[in-house]
Amino acid sequence: MHAPGPERDELHVEHAYDMIVVSNRLPVDYQAGPNGETQWRNSPGGLVTALEPVMRAADGAWVGWTGIADREFDPFEHDGISIIPVPLTASELEEYYEGFSNDTLWPLYHDVIAPPSFHREWWDAYVRVNRRFAEAAARAASDGAVVWVHDYQLQLVPRMLRESRPDLVIGFFNHIPFPAYGIYSQLPWRRQVIDGLLGADVIGFQRAADAGNFSRAVRRLFGYTTRGTIIDVPDSRKAGETRRVVARHFPISIDVAGFEEIARRPEVQARAREIRSSLGDPETIMLGVDRLDYTKGIRHRMKAFGELLRDGRLSVETATLVQVASPSRERVETYRQLRDEIELMVGRLNGDHSTLGHQAIAYLHHGYPREEMVALYLAADVMLVTALRDGMNLVAKEYVACRFDDDGVLLLSEFTGASDELRQAVLVNPHDIEGLKDAMVEAVRMPKRERTRRMRALRKRVRENDVANWSATFLETLTGAGIIQPGVSDPLRTALGRIAETELLLVALDFDGTLAPLVDRPEDARAPERARSAIQRLAETDDTRVAIVSGRALASLGEVASPPEGTLLSGSHGVELQLDAGEVTIDLRDSEFARLQRLAEILEDVAAGSDGAWVERKPAGLALHTRQLSSTAGTALQQAARQRVEWEVQGITVRAGKSVLEFSVRSSDKGESLTRLRQHVGASAVIYVGDDVTDEDAFAALYAEDVGVKVGQGKSIATYRVRSPEDVATLLEVLADARDSAREAVAHWS
Repeated sequence: MHAPGPERDELHVEHAYDMIVVSNRLPVDYQAGPNGETQWRNSPGGLVTALEPVMRAADGAWVGWTGIADREFDPFEHDGISIIPVPLTASELEEYYEGFSNDTLWPLYHDVIAPPSFHREWWDAYVRVNRRFAEAAARAASDGAVVWVHDYQLQLVPRMLRESRPDLVIGFFNHIPFPAYGIYSQLPWRRQVIDGLLGADVIGFQRAADAGNFSRAVRRLFGYTTRGTIIDVPDSRKAGETRRVVARHFPISIDVAGFEEIARRPEVQARAREIRSSLGDPETIMLGVDRLDYTKGIRHRMKAFGELLRDGRLSVETATLVQVASPSRERVETYRQLRDEIELMVGRLNGDHSTLGHQAIAYLHHGYPREEMVALYLAADVMLVTALRDGMNLVAKEYVACRFDDDGVLLLSEFTGASDELRQAVLVNPHDIEGLKDAMVEAVRMPKRERTRRMRALRKRVRENDVANWSATFLETLTGAGIIQPGVSDPLRTALGRIAETELLLVALDFDGTLAPLVDRPEDARAPERARSAIQRLAETDDTRVAIVSGRALASLGEVASPPEGTLLSGSHGVELQLDAGEVTIDLRDSEFARLQRLAEILEDVAAGSDGAWVERKPAGLALHTRQLSSTAGTALQQAARQRVEWEVQGITVRAGKSVLEFSVRSSDKGESLTRLRQHVGASAVIYVGDDVTDEDAFAALYAEDVGVKVGQGKSIATYRVRSPEDVATLLEVLADARDSAREAVAHWS
């Protein structure tokens, strides 16, 4: 065969797709038919479950490798999904996949639990293969398509796509941890990898700590400005301008309903009873389910279990450990050595502690179908997840999803992403063998009532964030599209409860479209009574300050908002501030005043030619409103106004909003305004709620511990969303209640 390379165009794609998923492996596995023909079967995995409905709805295609080296396959359809195979040679499999991906990046990103290897030829193969994946995706993507790239094997693809197809919307999700800079900096190609990732619009991580590690690496290596989850990246196509890249955590999950449905099948429950019987019906079955990988802490849990048997704290007659260790990367020497060590340890422990009727460890070195795994989960009294470092660990969530009986104990490593969410598990440091032993005994002896209480809380958490919610949240952040449910979502309620515990809270709110519904006549806008009452509750306390941050002139804002006493006001996108000492207006210089006068003449002239358009005067600018025009007419009028202003007046700042185009002779934005308000108040945390494009500057100014809420549809860097001003009123009520509860808790403990 011809060696595949980036210069070839053999992966011709006749159809252009609006949604492209790019991952190292395709969602199908190759198998030869009885007569040698090619057949494909679905690969098991949560990613396929999460993205399948999205891709069907969006006319999507999946780009990836088939799992077979030195074979090329034409694009094909499978089970309603378009598949675009990318070929790999045997040498590329060795250097790009087994080498750089799994013997360089994997150990490096897992805190150097095993030493990484650095080879230049591996890096060259990594670049070459990433280029091939990027070119396949670029050929398949329609104009403005969404491309979602997955995992550490393809970290260069976002930048390559950005350079060849700047029209694309590009997301990247890293399924494994991202290390602290002191570790990451060992990588000889550290700048190239970071630059590759920064080609994306949204970069997702499993944990907030991973996103923070990434942002710190960006600052250290490139010096780019980072604010909370936002990174300002220079736009290579527009000199002096930047792109905003979102880098934050989107914890992945599982198909919760699918696992529970299997667990409720009578035949699966019968199989669980059969498993217990085959093990001698011990009082306690402990279960570990892992890929055979040095990051999973299999040796640590076996060591702890063996010492418990040796010391008599557990007995082989009453407790059995079942360890499923599915084969993994067996062509890599480190993994072959690990298998030898584990099997030697199993043999020694069984030789020392097993009896004729009771085996200490049942060790199973192969994979199982999902139904058998669910039966094992139902049979197990204690689930042991002792990973030394793990991006998420979905096994923990699978166990919880299957326990519809509200029984069983999850023992979970602090070094998994799952531990951020599953706080009702028995959390352990797997490096602390004595602590691990104590936790295992605690799990074995835990009373039924306590097991039930913990499992119910764990199940609620897993149901709230299933895999469909994970993919929807990521794509909503990436594209601004998606179904926004009414009310306040559970994740937002959790965030409100967290921020309500801060010492001094600043609640900053946009007005039009956020507190008040949008209306044709701006002077008629009013906030609902529920929102006003909630603001009053918040403003009455000494530990909470409320600010309204608007593009309106301060005089107009004061009339329509009728804010309670003590409310801080920001008008004209921060040009005007009303603080505790009274109104503050920035005086205009003579040159700015002259430009303002000329600006007014131009916009009044433009608006006069179109019924339904009008000009709003502000202290440092003017706004051309086109809300009463059709979308087409409004856009055309705004373009005409922009062209005349940019041609005739120098030094004007222009910003677009919802059916409004704003011109200012004094550059300021809501982000600068919010920063000044935070400093004035001395706030320990901020929540900002807004609906407009102009509110994105405020979201960008938030810190990691702050909360940003976007109202309505549209692309946004805010972490959370609500649907309408009515839901903003509900949000404020929930926040006021949470603030009261936090205050009462402090009073109780003091």
